[in-house]
Amino acid sequence: MAAMKPRTGDGPLEVTKEGRGIVMRVPLEGGGRLVVELNAEEADSLGDALKAVVS
Repeated sequence: MAAMKPRTGDGPLEVTKEGRGIVMRVPLEGGGRLVVELNAEEADSLGDALKAVVS
């Protein structure tokens, strides 16, 4: 039987380049992570959208 581990924070936001794609891992409230793979164009669009909201 596998050991049950409590769900704790799964670490900080991570963005890595893997092959031709960009992989973003976003920690979620309550545990776990959202993993999204983007290409360079999608990453640029996401960056622009986030900057517009923050500014």
